[in-house]
Amino acid sequence: MKKTALITGATSGIGKATAHEFAKQGIRLIICGRRQERLDTIELALSKHTEVHTLNFDVSDKAAVFEAIAALPEAFKNIDILINNAGNAHGLDPIHEGSIADWDAMIDINVKGLLYVSKAVIPQMTARQSGHIINIGSSAGKEVYPKGNVYCASKHAVVAITEGMRIDLNPFGIKVCAINPGLVETEFSQVRFKGESLADNVYKGYKALQPEDIADVIYFAISRPAHVNIADVLMFCTAQASSTIVKKDL
Repeated sequence: MKKTALITGATSGIGKATAHEFAKQGIRLIICGRRQERLDTIELALSKHTEVHTLNFDVSDKAAVFEAIAALPEAFKNIDILINNAGNAHGLDPIHEGSIADWDAMIDINVKGLLYVSKAVIPQMTARQSGHIINIGSSAGKEVYPKGNVYCASKHAVVAITEGMRIDLNPFGIKVCAINPGLVETEFSQVRFKGESLADNVYKGYKALQPEDIADVIYFAISRPAHVNIADVLMFCTAQASSTIVKKDL
C-alpha cells in the first residue's frame, strides 16, 4: 500500500534531497516550506514520479501549522511518515555577545516548530496505531562546541524530544528516530554567517556530507522491516572526527 510522507523544510538541502529520494521510491509526498516558488518548482519535478501536495507555512507559526495540516486534501490526510527536517542556525557568537533575535529564531524553529508539526500529525498516527517519525537533529545535539551555545541547546532538545516521543508512542507501535548529521554542504552556513564570506570557507579543503547522503540514510531507516527501528544515527563525513576536529587539505 502506498505510503504518504510529510517533509518540513523541503525547499532546500536535506529536505529537498529526501523528497527526491522518496519520490523515486513512489512515496506520496507533502512537501512543506516557506518559499512557495521553490515548492512549485520541486512539485513540478517530483510529480513525474509520485503524487505531490505543497504546504506553504513557517513551522514556527503555530496557527499556520495546524491550519495547513488540517486542510490537507483527502488523498493526503493519512500521514504515515513525518520527517521533521526544518531547522536553522543563526549566528556564531559567544553567549555574552549573542543576539536574542537569533536565540528566538533557533528555539522557535528547531524546537517549537518541530513540536507544533508533530502535535498536528501524531494524533492520527496514535489513532491508527502506526507511523514513523524521523527528527533531523545534529552532531551539535551530541556535544557542545565553542560559540555553539543556543544552537547546541536546541539540537540537544531535539534528541531529548525524540527519546521522549519514542517512549510515549511505544504503546502505539510508532517508530521514532533521530538522525544527527555533522557537516553537510547546504545553505546552512550562509544562514549561520548571515551571507558573510566566511560561509564560503566552511566546506573548503575536504568533502563534506551531501544532502543526498542524509536522504539515503533516512530512506534506509523508513524501509526497514516492521520490527526494526533505527533509533538514533550520528553521521560524519570521513574528514570529521567531532564538532571541532576536521581534517582539511588546504
